[in-house]
Amino acid sequence: MMDKLPTHELVSAVRSATHKVFETMLNLPLEDRDPYEKIESDPPETGDGIEALVGIAGTWSGTGRICCSPQFACNIAGALLMTEYPAMNEEVFDAMAELANIVVGNVKTHFEETLGPLDLSIPMIVYGRHYKSRSIGAFRWIVTPFVSGAHTWEVRFCLVPSRVRSHAPQPAALQAS
Repeated sequence: MMDKLPTHELVSAVRSATHKVFETMLNLPLEDRDPYEKIESDPPETGDGIEALVGIAGTWSGTGRICCSPQFACNIAGALLMTEYPAMNEEVFDAMAELANIVVGNVKTHFEETLGPLDLSIPMIVYGRHYKSRSIGAFRWIVTPFVSGAHTWEVRFCLVPSRVRSHAPQPAALQAS
Protein backbone atom coordinates (compact mmCIF):
# COMPACT_ATOMS: atom_id res chain seq x y z
CA MET A 1 0.00 0.00 0.00
CA MET A 2 1.20 3.52 -0.82
CA ASP A 3 2.07 5.74 2.11
CA LYS A 4 2.44 8.95 0.07
CA LEU A 5 0.82 10.18 -3.13
CA PRO A 6 3.28 11.11 -5.86
CA THR A 7 3.38 14.91 -5.94
CA HIS A 8 3.25 15.07 -9.75
CA GLU A 9 0.09 12.94 -9.80
CA LEU A 10 -1.68 15.11 -7.21
CA VAL A 11 -0.66 18.30 -9.02
CA SER A 12 -1.85 16.86 -12.33
CA ALA A 13 -5.26 15.95 -10.83
CA VAL A 14 -5.62 19.42 -9.24
CA ARG A 15 -4.71 21.18 -12.48
CA SER A 16 -7.08 19.05 -14.54
CA ALA A 17 -10.01 19.62 -12.16
CA THR A 18 -9.32 23.35 -11.87
CA HIS A 19 -8.89 23.95 -15.60
CA LYS A 20 -12.12 22.08 -16.29
CA VAL A 21 -14.09 24.36 -13.93
CA PHE A 22 -12.47 27.55 -15.22
CA GLU A 23 -13.12 26.61 -18.85
CA THR A 24 -16.63 25.19 -18.57
CA MET A 25 -18.25 27.08 -15.69
CA LEU A 26 -16.37 30.31 -15.07
CA ASN A 27 -14.90 31.27 -18.44
CA LEU A 28 -11.97 32.91 -16.63
CA PRO A 29 -8.31 32.84 -17.74
CA LEU A 30 -6.09 30.42 -15.88
CA GLU A 31 -2.31 29.93 -15.92
CA ASP A 32 -0.38 27.28 -14.01
CA ARG A 33 2.49 28.23 -11.73
CA ASP A 34 5.16 25.93 -10.31
CA PRO A 35 3.85 23.69 -7.51
CA TYR A 36 5.70 23.38 -4.23
CA GLU A 37 5.57 21.58 -0.92
CA LYS A 38 4.67 23.56 2.17
CA ILE A 39 5.42 22.28 5.63
CA GLU A 40 2.87 23.69 8.05
CA SER A 41 4.53 25.96 10.58
CA ASP A 42 3.98 25.99 14.30
CA PRO A 43 2.39 28.37 15.10
CA PRO A 44 0.45 28.69 11.84
CA GLU A 45 1.11 31.64 9.56
CA THR A 46 -1.26 34.59 9.58
CA GLY A 47 -3.44 34.92 6.50
CA ASP A 48 -5.58 37.54 4.79
CA GLY A 49 -8.33 36.57 2.41
CA ILE A 50 -10.59 33.56 2.10
CA GLU A 51 -10.10 29.80 2.26
CA ALA A 52 -12.68 27.26 1.13
CA LEU A 53 -11.93 23.87 2.70
CA VAL A 54 -13.35 20.42 1.99
CA GLY A 55 -12.38 17.41 4.07
CA ILE A 56 -11.71 13.97 2.61
CA ALA A 57 -12.25 10.75 4.57
CA GLY A 58 -12.02 7.05 3.82
CA THR A 59 -9.04 4.83 3.18
CA TRP A 60 -7.09 8.08 2.93
CA SER A 61 -7.96 11.34 4.67
CA GLY A 62 -7.05 14.99 4.45
CA THR A 63 -8.19 18.37 3.22
CA GLY A 64 -8.35 20.33 -0.01
CA ARG A 65 -8.21 24.13 0.30
CA ILE A 66 -8.70 26.96 -2.15
CA CYS A 67 -6.97 30.12 -0.92
CA CYS A 68 -7.43 33.52 -2.56
CA SER A 69 -8.00 37.23 -2.04
CA PRO A 70 -11.48 38.63 -1.34
CA GLN A 71 -11.36 40.43 -4.71
CA PHE A 72 -10.73 37.19 -6.59
CA ALA A 73 -13.47 35.43 -4.59
CA CYS A 74 -15.86 38.16 -5.78
CA ASN A 75 -14.66 37.60 -9.38
CA ILE A 76 -15.32 33.85 -9.06
CA ALA A 77 -18.80 34.45 -7.64
CA GLY A 78 -19.54 36.96 -10.40
CA ALA A 79 -18.48 34.53 -13.11
CA LEU A 80 -20.37 31.63 -11.56
CA LEU A 81 -23.59 33.53 -10.78
CA MET A 82 -23.37 36.03 -13.67
CA THR A 83 -23.62 39.16 -11.56
CA GLU A 84 -21.20 41.61 -9.99
CA TYR A 85 -20.07 41.37 -6.36
CA PRO A 86 -18.17 44.42 -5.08
CA ALA A 87 -17.68 42.92 -1.59
CA MET A 88 -17.76 39.62 0.29
CA ASN A 89 -21.23 38.33 1.17
CA GLU A 90 -23.10 35.04 1.58
CA GLU A 91 -23.36 34.49 -2.17
CA VAL A 92 -19.58 34.89 -2.56
CA PHE A 93 -19.05 32.41 0.29
CA ASP A 94 -21.45 29.96 -1.38
CA ALA A 95 -19.66 30.32 -4.72
CA MET A 96 -16.27 29.66 -3.10
CA ALA A 97 -17.68 26.64 -1.26
CA GLU A 98 -19.09 25.31 -4.55
CA LEU A 99 -15.76 25.83 -6.34
CA ALA A 100 -13.92 23.94 -3.58
CA ASN A 101 -16.51 21.17 -3.60
CA ILE A 102 -16.15 20.71 -7.38
CA VAL A 103 -12.35 20.86 -7.51
CA VAL A 104 -11.77 18.69 -4.42
CA GLY A 105 -14.56 16.32 -5.53
CA ASN A 106 -12.96 15.83 -8.95
CA VAL A 107 -9.55 15.18 -7.37
CA LYS A 108 -11.18 12.68 -4.97
CA THR A 109 -12.83 10.88 -7.88
CA HIS A 110 -9.51 10.74 -9.75
CA PHE A 111 -7.85 8.89 -6.86
CA GLU A 112 -10.67 6.56 -5.76
CA GLU A 113 -9.72 3.84 -8.24
CA THR A 114 -6.26 3.49 -6.68
CA LEU A 115 -6.93 4.57 -3.07
CA GLY A 116 -10.36 3.09 -2.45
CA PRO A 117 -13.62 4.78 -1.45
CA LEU A 118 -13.38 8.39 -0.28
CA ASP A 119 -16.04 10.76 1.05
CA LEU A 120 -16.21 14.56 1.17
CA SER A 121 -17.22 16.80 4.04
CA ILE A 122 -19.48 19.81 3.74
CA PRO A 123 -17.37 22.78 2.58
CA MET A 124 -16.22 25.28 5.18
CA ILE A 125 -15.21 28.92 4.65
CA VAL A 126 -12.57 30.78 6.65
CA TYR A 127 -12.06 34.45 5.86
CA GLY A 128 -10.89 37.72 7.29
CA ARG A 129 -7.78 39.69 8.04
CA HIS A 130 -4.93 38.30 10.09
CA TYR A 131 -6.59 34.91 10.62
CA LYS A 132 -4.87 31.61 11.26
CA SER A 133 -6.06 28.19 10.13
CA ARG A 134 -4.51 24.83 10.81
CA SER A 135 -5.32 21.22 10.12
CA ILE A 136 -4.36 19.07 13.07
CA GLY A 137 -2.09 16.23 11.97
CA ALA A 138 -1.56 17.70 8.48
CA PHE A 139 2.03 18.82 8.14
CA ARG A 140 2.86 18.48 4.45
CA TRP A 141 0.78 20.36 1.90
CA ILE A 142 1.16 20.18 -1.86
CA VAL A 143 0.46 23.69 -3.15
CA THR A 144 -0.62 24.24 -6.76
CA PRO A 145 -0.64 27.96 -7.55
CA PHE A 146 -2.52 29.57 -10.42
CA VAL A 147 -2.81 33.03 -11.93
CA SER A 148 -6.11 34.33 -13.25
CA GLY A 149 -5.93 37.85 -14.61
CA ALA A 150 -4.18 39.94 -11.96
CA HIS A 151 -4.81 37.41 -9.18
CA THR A 152 -2.51 34.69 -7.87
CA TRP A 153 -4.25 32.02 -5.83
CA GLU A 154 -3.68 28.45 -4.66
CA VAL A 155 -5.16 25.00 -4.30
CA ARG A 156 -3.57 23.19 -1.35
CA PHE A 157 -3.89 19.48 -0.65
CA CYS A 158 -2.89 17.23 2.21
CA LEU A 159 -3.89 13.59 1.70
CA VAL A 160 -2.47 10.73 3.78
CA PRO A 161 -3.42 7.12 4.51
CA SER A 162 -6.02 6.90 7.25
CA ARG A 163 -4.94 5.39 10.52
CA VAL A 164 -5.84 1.78 11.13
CA ARG A 165 -9.01 1.66 13.17
CA SER A 166 -8.75 0.25 16.63
CA HIS A 167 -10.49 -3.04 17.34
CA ALA A 168 -11.02 -1.98 20.95
CA PRO A 169 -14.53 -2.47 22.33
CA GLN A 170 -16.89 0.40 21.58
CA PRO A 171 -18.86 2.18 24.30
CA ALA A 172 -22.35 0.68 24.71
CA ALA A 173 -23.92 3.84 23.22
CA LEU A 174 -22.06 3.22 19.93
CA GLN A 175 -22.68 -0.52 19.63
CA ALA A 176 -25.36 -1.70 17.23
CA SER A 177 -28.41 -3.10 18.95
